[in-house]
Amino acid sequence: MILVTGGTGLVGAHLLCRLAMQKKRVRAIHRASSDLTAVKRIFSYYTDDDSLFESVDWVEADVMDVPALEEAFNQVSHVYHVAAMVSFNPKDYRTMRAVNIEGTANIVNLCVANKVEKLCYVSSIATIEKKVGESVIDESGEWDAEKNNYGYAISKYGAEMEVWRASQEGVGVVIVNPGVIIGGGFWNSGSGEMFRTIAKGLPFYSNGVTGFVGVNDVVKIMMGLMESSIVAERFILVSENVSFKQVFSEIAAGIHKKKPSIEVLPFMSAIAWRMNWLWCALTGKKPVLTKQTASSIHNKHQYSSQKIKEALGIEFQSVNAVISEVSIQFNKK
Repeated sequence: MILVTGGTGLVGAHLLCRLAMQKKRVRAIHRASSDLTAVKRIFSYYTDDDSLFESVDWVEADVMDVPALEEAFNQVSHVYHVAAMVSFNPKDYRTMRAVNIEGTANIVNLCVANKVEKLCYVSSIATIEKKVGESVIDESGEWDAEKNNYGYAISKYGAEMEVWRASQEGVGVVIVNPGVIIGGGFWNSGSGEMFRTIAKGLPFYSNGVTGFVGVNDVVKIMMGLMESSIVAERFILVSENVSFKQVFSEIAAGIHKKKPSIEVLPFMSAIAWRMNWLWCALTGKKPVLTKQTASSIHNKHQYSSQKIKEALGIEFQSVNAVISEVSIQFNKK
């Protein structure tokens, strides 16, 4: 039996669909408040067979709920740990730390206790050490907490440390560190929100550069690693390193909207996040722009996926091709 956490999110839902299409015995945990509508939508992108969604054994549990997790681990041999909280709001730090670190520790403990054969953990390029200048970033850099002291990166790095503990206690583990994941189905979060925002009319762009990757490539690689003999390794998953300007422009073209035309300069985003902070302090609303996100849109980082290409012999789908596919899904929503 394969267990998937985070099955109601972008990566988890696409993963469940691919596993079900291969007729794997799959169990997925979900919280009581979860809405499975988006998961069903993703299944519909790839198959007309409604029985595939029904083949997933859904169990109500949370990564913080150990008794419920214990039941979910019954007869499980392989685990994909995808569940995570993503936030750049400083007010969410304690909750995010608990979910991402303590939640992962719970998963690791149960993997060890149930003698799970292999665990695949979905981390982020946020935990990959950034090199100075134009150097290409790979898996070899040692993470420096002093340089990466924002909440999300800290929580994901802490989760990775728990996964490595599983490796030391006899569980075969692999970690994937995807860049910005582009995929359809979830239009109110992540990359889906980019499509929705640009559809409403987004005039701004930045020339910051980072790594992007399609969700189907992420899922394909995760499954490939779990079926391989590879253990105790981590892999950057990036198709291409491109600018936000290029990505926004290609999304706009794909959904037939006007391309962003106003460049956001560093001083502009610095003013914007402070104004947004003040507005949120007065109204109690959640910030749409934080100090971290305002700074990150101007960074120019180049990531290498050479290690995973050599390990599995795979080639990534281009960012343009991924955006074209997701644009079709968005236009039909």
